[in-house]
Amino acid sequence: MARTGVTSNPPASSRNPPSKPHRQPSSGNPSTSRNLPRDPTIPSSRAQRLVPSRLNQTPLAPPQTSATACPPLDYKLLYPWAPLALLNETPSINTEADVLRLRDATHVTFHKEHDDKVIIRPCPPGEPACTDSNGNNAHPFCFIYATMFKKVKLRFPLTHFERELLTELDIAPAQLHPNGWAFARAYQIICAHLGHPASVDVFLFLFEAKNPGDRLCVSLSRIAGRSILSIFQQSYKDWKGKFVRVCCNDQDPTLLDGFPLYWVDKGKKESKDNFRKARSPEKMGRLTKICATSGKRSPLPIPP
Repeated sequence: MARTGVTSNPPASSRNPPSKPHRQPSSGNPSTSRNLPRDPTIPSSRAQRLVPSRLNQTPLAPPQTSATACPPLDYKLLYPWAPLALLNETPSINTEADVLRLRDATHVTFHKEHDDKVIIRPCPPGEPACTDSNGNNAHPFCFIYATMFKKVKLRFPLTHFERELLTELDIAPAQLHPNGWAFARAYQIICAHLGHPASVDVFLFLFEAKNPGDRLCVSLSRIAGRSILSIFQQSYKDWKGKFVRVCCNDQDPTLLDGFPLYWVDKGKKESKDNFRKARSPEKMGRLTKICATSGKRSPLPIPP
Protein backbone atom coordinates (compact mmCIF):
# COMPACT_ATOMS: atom_id res chain seq x y z
CA MET A 1 0.00 0.00 0.00
CA ALA A 2 1.34 3.30 -0.98
CA ARG A 3 2.23 5.82 1.75
CA THR A 4 0.19 8.93 1.93
CA GLY A 5 1.56 12.48 2.35
CA VAL A 6 0.11 12.91 5.79
CA THR A 7 2.79 12.68 8.34
CA SER A 8 2.33 11.67 11.96
CA ASN A 9 2.22 14.28 14.76
CA PRO A 10 5.67 15.33 16.02
CA PRO A 11 6.56 14.72 19.62
CA ALA A 12 5.62 17.28 22.23
CA SER A 13 9.20 18.25 22.72
CA SER A 14 9.41 19.30 19.10
CA ARG A 15 6.04 21.13 19.06
CA ASN A 16 6.64 23.51 21.99
CA PRO A 17 9.94 25.21 22.72
CA PRO A 18 11.48 24.35 26.07
CA SER A 19 10.18 26.55 28.87
CA LYS A 20 12.47 28.99 30.58
CA PRO A 21 13.81 28.05 34.01
CA HIS A 22 11.53 29.06 36.88
CA ARG A 23 12.63 32.31 38.59
CA GLN A 24 12.22 32.73 42.33
CA PRO A 25 9.74 35.49 43.01
CA SER A 26 10.99 38.69 44.55
CA SER A 27 10.88 38.93 48.35
CA GLY A 28 9.05 42.21 47.96
CA ASN A 29 5.92 40.39 46.76
CA PRO A 30 4.13 39.22 49.90
CA SER A 31 1.85 36.88 47.92
CA THR A 32 4.75 34.76 46.75
CA SER A 33 7.33 35.25 49.50
CA ARG A 34 4.99 34.20 52.29
CA ASN A 35 5.45 30.49 51.57
CA LEU A 36 9.18 30.61 50.90
CA PRO A 37 11.76 30.06 53.63
CA ARG A 38 13.90 33.11 54.49
CA ASP A 39 17.36 33.24 55.91
CA PRO A 40 16.90 34.66 59.45
CA THR A 41 20.33 36.27 59.33
CA ILE A 42 19.29 38.53 56.44
CA PRO A 43 16.88 41.29 57.53
CA SER A 44 13.82 41.90 55.47
CA SER A 45 13.41 45.03 53.40
CA ARG A 46 10.82 46.31 55.90
CA ALA A 47 13.23 45.79 58.81
CA GLN A 48 16.00 47.48 56.85
CA ARG A 49 13.81 50.53 56.37
CA LEU A 50 12.85 50.68 60.07
CA VAL A 51 16.28 50.08 61.61
CA PRO A 52 18.89 52.71 60.69
CA SER A 53 22.36 51.68 59.80
CA ARG A 54 24.66 51.28 62.79
CA LEU A 55 27.36 53.08 60.93
CA ASN A 56 25.27 56.25 60.95
CA GLN A 57 24.33 56.04 64.62
CA THR A 58 26.05 58.31 67.18
CA PRO A 59 26.91 56.51 70.43
CA LEU A 60 24.66 57.71 73.22
CA ALA A 61 26.31 59.07 76.36
CA PRO A 62 25.56 57.06 79.52
CA PRO A 63 22.85 58.54 81.72
CA GLN A 64 24.22 60.98 84.25
CA THR A 65 23.96 59.61 87.75
CA SER A 66 24.78 61.09 91.11
CA ALA A 67 28.14 59.35 91.00
CA THR A 68 29.06 60.93 87.66
CA ALA A 69 27.55 64.30 88.56
CA CYS A 70 29.40 64.54 91.87
CA PRO A 71 32.63 62.53 91.97
CA PRO A 72 33.59 61.10 95.35
CA LEU A 73 35.83 63.24 97.50
CA ASP A 74 39.48 62.33 97.75
CA TYR A 75 39.89 62.61 101.52
CA LYS A 76 43.57 61.75 101.30
CA LEU A 77 44.05 64.80 99.09
CA LEU A 78 41.85 67.02 101.28
CA TYR A 79 43.56 65.99 104.52
CA PRO A 80 47.15 65.07 103.65
CA TRP A 81 48.17 65.37 107.31
CA ALA A 82 45.75 62.63 108.42
CA PRO A 83 47.30 59.20 109.01
CA LEU A 84 45.85 56.21 107.22
CA ALA A 85 44.21 54.92 110.40
CA LEU A 86 42.27 58.18 110.73
CA LEU A 87 41.19 58.17 107.09
CA ASN A 88 39.93 54.62 107.60
CA GLU A 89 37.91 55.65 110.66
CA THR A 90 34.57 55.82 108.84
CA PRO A 91 31.05 55.79 110.32
CA SER A 92 28.69 52.85 110.68
CA ILE A 93 25.72 55.07 111.62
CA ASN A 94 24.68 56.06 108.09
CA THR A 95 20.88 56.42 108.12
CA GLU A 96 18.18 58.19 110.09
CA ALA A 97 16.96 54.76 111.16
CA ASP A 98 20.33 54.14 112.81
CA VAL A 99 20.01 57.40 114.77
CA LEU A 100 16.47 56.50 115.87
CA ARG A 101 17.68 53.08 116.91
CA LEU A 102 20.42 54.69 118.97
CA ARG A 103 17.86 56.98 120.61
CA ASP A 104 15.06 54.49 121.22
CA ALA A 105 16.84 51.20 121.87
CA THR A 106 19.10 52.62 124.58
CA HIS A 107 16.86 55.52 125.72
CA VAL A 108 19.64 57.98 124.96
CA THR A 109 19.14 61.72 125.19
CA PHE A 110 21.45 64.23 123.55
CA HIS A 111 20.48 67.55 125.12
CA LYS A 112 20.27 68.47 128.78
CA GLU A 113 16.93 70.20 128.35
CA HIS A 114 15.22 68.80 125.27
CA ASP A 115 16.42 66.95 122.19
CA ASP A 116 14.62 69.45 119.97
CA LYS A 117 17.44 71.88 120.74
CA VAL A 118 20.06 69.76 119.02
CA ILE A 119 20.24 68.04 115.64
CA ILE A 120 21.74 64.57 115.48
CA ARG A 121 22.45 63.43 111.95
CA PRO A 122 23.92 60.27 110.46
CA CYS A 123 27.21 60.44 108.59
CA PRO A 124 27.63 59.56 104.92
CA PRO A 125 29.32 56.21 104.31
CA GLY A 126 33.04 56.52 103.82
CA GLU A 127 33.33 59.92 105.50
CA PRO A 128 36.33 59.84 107.86
CA ALA A 129 36.30 61.28 111.34
CA CYS A 130 38.68 64.07 110.31
CA THR A 131 36.15 65.64 107.91
CA ASP A 132 35.33 69.30 108.47
CA SER A 133 32.74 71.69 107.06
CA ASN A 134 35.07 72.64 104.21
CA GLY A 135 35.36 69.03 103.11
CA ASN A 136 31.64 68.51 102.56
CA ASN A 137 30.36 72.09 102.24
CA ALA A 138 28.09 71.69 105.27
CA HIS A 139 27.04 73.82 108.21
CA PRO A 140 29.20 73.72 111.37
CA PHE A 141 29.07 70.42 113.20
CA CYS A 142 31.15 68.12 115.36
CA PHE A 143 31.48 64.38 115.57
CA ILE A 144 30.59 62.52 118.75
CA TYR A 145 30.95 58.81 119.36
CA ALA A 146 27.73 57.10 120.40
CA THR A 147 29.38 55.63 123.48
CA MET A 148 29.77 59.17 124.88
CA PHE A 149 25.99 59.43 125.06
CA LYS A 150 25.32 55.86 126.14
CA LYS A 151 28.03 55.10 128.70
CA VAL A 152 29.74 58.36 129.63
CA LYS A 153 26.39 60.26 129.73
CA LEU A 154 27.75 63.26 127.85
CA ARG A 155 25.05 65.81 127.03
CA PHE A 156 24.90 69.04 125.09
CA PRO A 157 25.48 71.89 125.57
CA LEU A 158 28.92 71.17 126.96
CA THR A 159 29.75 72.69 130.31
CA HIS A 160 32.15 75.60 130.64
CA PHE A 161 34.73 73.20 132.05
CA GLU A 162 34.39 70.79 129.12
CA ARG A 163 34.71 73.58 126.56
CA GLU A 164 37.74 75.01 128.34
CA LEU A 165 39.37 71.59 128.57
CA LEU A 166 38.95 70.93 124.83
CA THR A 167 40.30 74.40 124.07
CA GLU A 168 43.28 73.92 126.41
CA LEU A 169 44.17 70.58 124.83
CA ASP A 170 43.29 71.93 121.37
CA ILE A 171 41.29 68.89 120.34
CA ALA A 172 37.81 68.20 119.02
CA PRO A 173 35.29 66.27 121.16
CA ALA A 174 35.81 63.09 119.12
CA GLN A 175 39.58 63.25 119.68
CA LEU A 176 39.35 62.64 123.43
CA HIS A 177 39.28 58.96 124.33
CA PRO A 178 36.11 57.77 126.10
CA ASN A 179 38.10 57.06 129.26
CA GLY A 180 39.30 60.66 129.16
CA TRP A 181 35.71 61.88 128.92
CA ALA A 182 34.84 59.61 131.84
CA PHE A 183 37.59 61.22 133.93
CA ALA A 184 36.27 64.68 133.05
CA ARG A 185 32.70 63.73 133.91
CA ALA A 186 33.66 62.11 137.24
CA TYR A 187 35.82 65.08 138.20
CA GLN A 188 32.90 67.46 137.63
CA ILE A 189 30.66 65.28 139.79
CA ILE A 190 33.20 65.40 142.63
CA CYS A 191 33.49 69.19 142.35
CA ALA A 192 29.70 69.59 142.34
CA HIS A 193 29.45 67.39 145.44
CA LEU A 194 32.12 69.43 147.23
CA GLY A 195 30.69 72.74 146.08
CA HIS A 196 33.95 73.53 144.32
CA PRO A 197 33.98 74.94 140.76
CA ALA A 198 35.49 72.56 138.22
CA SER A 199 38.85 73.93 137.15
CA VAL A 200 40.93 72.87 134.17
CA ASP A 201 44.08 73.82 136.09
CA VAL A 202 43.19 71.45 138.88
CA PHE A 203 42.12 68.71 136.47
CA LEU A 204 45.41 68.86 134.57
CA PHE A 205 47.25 68.70 137.88
CA LEU A 206 45.63 65.31 138.43
CA PHE A 207 45.75 63.99 134.86
CA GLU A 208 48.28 64.11 132.07
CA ALA A 209 47.40 64.35 128.40
CA LYS A 210 49.96 62.97 126.01
CA ASN A 211 50.34 63.12 122.28
CA PRO A 212 48.44 60.20 120.73
CA GLY A 213 51.28 59.21 118.41
CA ASP A 214 50.08 56.33 116.24
CA ARG A 215 46.78 56.15 118.10
CA LEU A 216 43.74 58.08 116.98
CA CYS A 217 42.56 59.66 120.21
CA VAL A 218 44.19 61.69 122.96
CA SER A 219 44.16 59.80 126.23
CA LEU A 220 44.39 61.07 129.80
CA SER A 221 46.57 59.21 132.25
CA ARG A 222 46.67 59.57 136.01
CA ILE A 223 49.73 61.16 137.56
CA ALA A 224 51.40 59.02 140.19
CA GLY A 225 50.68 60.20 143.71
CA ARG A 226 47.79 62.45 142.63
CA SER A 227 45.24 59.96 141.44
CA ILE A 228 41.75 60.12 142.95
CA LEU A 229 39.92 58.18 140.21
CA SER A 230 40.26 54.75 138.71
CA ILE A 231 40.07 54.19 135.00
CA PHE A 232 36.53 53.83 133.69
CA GLN A 233 37.16 50.76 131.50
CA GLN A 234 40.46 48.93 131.20
CA SER A 235 39.64 47.76 127.67
CA TYR A 236 37.23 50.00 125.83
CA LYS A 237 35.80 48.03 122.89
CA ASP A 238 33.22 48.36 120.12
CA TRP A 239 33.09 52.13 119.96
CA LYS A 240 35.18 53.06 116.95
CA GLY A 241 33.27 53.91 113.81
CA LYS A 242 30.05 54.52 115.73
CA PHE A 243 29.89 58.30 115.62
CA VAL A 244 27.23 60.82 114.65
CA ARG A 245 27.19 64.43 113.53
CA VAL A 246 25.98 67.01 116.06
CA CYS A 247 24.56 70.26 114.65
CA CYS A 248 22.91 73.27 116.23
CA ASN A 249 19.58 74.83 115.33
CA ASP A 250 17.72 78.09 115.99
CA GLN A 251 16.59 76.93 119.43
CA ASP A 252 20.18 76.78 120.69
CA PRO A 253 22.42 78.64 118.20
CA THR A 254 25.43 78.75 120.56
CA LEU A 255 25.47 74.99 121.05
CA LEU A 256 28.83 74.54 119.30
CA ASP A 257 30.56 77.70 120.47
CA GLY A 258 33.72 77.82 122.54
CA PHE A 259 35.69 74.70 121.56
CA PRO A 260 37.35 73.12 118.49
CA LEU A 261 34.80 71.37 116.31
CA TYR A 262 36.99 69.43 113.91
CA TRP A 263 39.88 67.03 114.22
CA VAL A 264 43.14 68.85 114.96
CA ASP A 265 46.41 67.66 113.52
CA LYS A 266 48.40 66.70 116.62
CA GLY A 267 51.36 65.59 114.51
CA LYS A 268 52.46 69.18 113.99
CA LYS A 269 55.79 70.20 115.43
CA GLU A 270 54.23 72.44 118.07
CA SER A 271 51.99 69.55 119.20
CA LYS A 272 54.54 66.76 119.44
CA ASP A 273 55.50 67.54 123.00
CA ASN A 274 53.33 66.90 125.98
CA PHE A 275 50.56 69.50 125.75
CA ARG A 276 49.70 69.43 129.46
CA LYS A 277 50.82 72.72 130.91
CA ALA A 278 52.49 72.76 134.30
CA ARG A 279 50.01 73.27 137.10
CA SER A 280 50.78 74.78 140.47
CA PRO A 281 49.58 72.92 143.57
CA GLU A 282 48.50 76.25 145.04
CA LYS A 283 45.61 76.27 142.58
CA MET A 284 44.25 73.06 144.02
CA GLY A 285 42.71 74.79 147.01
CA ARG A 286 40.23 72.71 148.94
CA LEU A 287 40.48 69.79 146.57
CA THR A 288 44.20 69.49 147.31
CA LYS A 289 43.46 68.82 150.98
CA ILE A 290 40.79 66.29 150.08
CA CYS A 291 43.23 64.46 147.78
CA ALA A 292 46.03 64.58 150.36
CA THR A 293 43.88 63.18 153.17
CA SER A 294 42.02 60.62 151.05
CA GLY A 295 42.77 57.07 152.02
CA LYS A 296 41.66 54.19 149.91
CA ARG A 297 40.98 55.34 146.38
CA SER A 298 38.05 53.62 144.73
CA PRO A 299 36.49 54.11 141.32
CA LEU A 300 33.65 56.60 141.30
CA PRO A 301 30.69 55.49 139.21
CA ILE A 302 29.11 57.93 136.80
CA PRO A 303 25.43 58.36 137.73
CA PRO A 304 22.83 58.11 135.00
